[in-house]
Amino acid sequence: MKHYIHDTVKLGQNVTIGYFSVIEEGAVIGDNVTIGNNVTIHADTVIGSHVFISDNCVVGRWPRPAKASTVKVEASLPALQIGEGTTLGANTVLYRGSTLGKEVMVGDQASIREKVTIGNNVVVGRGVAVENQVEIGSYTKIQTNAYITAYTTIEERVFIAPTVTTTNDNFMGRTKERFKLVRGPLIKKGARVGGASILLPGITIEEESFIAAGALVNKDTEAAKVYVGVPARTLREVPDREKLENQG
Repeated sequence: MKHYIHDTVKLGQNVTIGYFSVIEEGAVIGDNVTIGNNVTIHADTVIGSHVFISDNCVVGRWPRPAKASTVKVEASLPALQIGEGTTLGANTVLYRGSTLGKEVMVGDQASIREKVTIGNNVVVGRGVAVENQVEIGSYTKIQTNAYITAYTTIEERVFIAPTVTTTNDNFMGRTKERFKLVRGPLIKKGARVGGASILLPGITIEEESFIAAGALVNKDTEAAKVYVGVPARTLREVPDREKLENQG
């Protein structure tokens, strides 16, 4: 058998499907979609036109958290939706209940959990982990191996460098008090977060903030300031020529 397509699947025109791929019941596939080899598209997933899905992807799977997890799976979790023109790299895993906008690029081996909302023209780099209940604004770039913890909000045109770590739990899994306080960072429009930096739970990175590589940010920043060090401290103003308003 070359591949399996359930009878209820709605296929658009000019859809290419590779060897050993499976498309489950109720899925909707737009026009001019390419699906690679050994891909699983789970039930009810909606894929827009001109989407490219590389080999070995798992698309629209139900979450199955550990018994001790704080994540609760809803029986009515909506289907995964992937906007037109999006590309999924090889071995990516996307969960049910999330929405990807148009022209999104998801790199090889990246993972996007449930209840994630991603805007248009976003880059999610190779090996990036996006946990549940995250919002990512349009034109944001998240580079290789960054970790975006649950309950994080990233606004539009943010730059997240490789291996950035965001956190959401000051109690690291202990005491019942943590359940009402779990919250990831809020990273506002135009902020830039340098490689291997760490953002502690619940902080706000203001608009146009620049977090230097390796910084540990443990409190809210001010807009358009450069932060360096452990813990992060203010170094100087962000130059006007680097601000979004002065970009071409």
